[in-house]
Amino acid sequence: MQLQFHAYLDIETTGLCSFNDEITVIGIYLANDSANTLIQLVGIDATKANLLRALRFVDTIYTYNGSRFDLPFINSSLGVDLGEYFHHRDLMYDCWRNSLYGGFKAVERQLGIGRRLRGIGGAEAVTLWWRYQVDHDKKALDLLLEYNKEDVVNLMALRGRLEGMRCTAR
Repeated sequence: MQLQFHAYLDIETTGLCSFNDEITVIGIYLANDSANTLIQLVGIDATKANLLRALRFVDTIYTYNGSRFDLPFINSSLGVDLGEYFHHRDLMYDCWRNSLYGGFKAVERQLGIGRRLRGIGGAEAVTLWWRYQVDHDKKALDLLLEYNKEDVVNLMALRGRLEGMRCTAR
């Protein structure tokens, strides 16, 4: 019998419109009781086949605002509705039930979840991607990947904090 993992998923894109913009990074933090693994599908490697392969041992996918952004964007861009294959839990709604409002970084601050990279958000992530694409700036890509890594690792930390609150994330 294969161990089941939880996946903490976040995407980076070139913009907010899945019809005009592209996925630049799919970050997946796989975790279970005995192991954690980071997978980042970058650029042309962000395909349906690679995504489903990365998630093959996953039971539940956790996101923040993924119901409204990440999963629909993935479906539109890659042609895969992850909700058909996996349980999905959008932690944003658990936050709302616990009176935690705002974007992911605002909720992190409210709960004292640390972040090494400060001052980087979605707009900066787009700029980093284009610096990598146009100028071949490897440091920009490294920073983008570190930013994405913090997002997915902090999703797991957020879930842990929510489990101790009144309305838990299961």
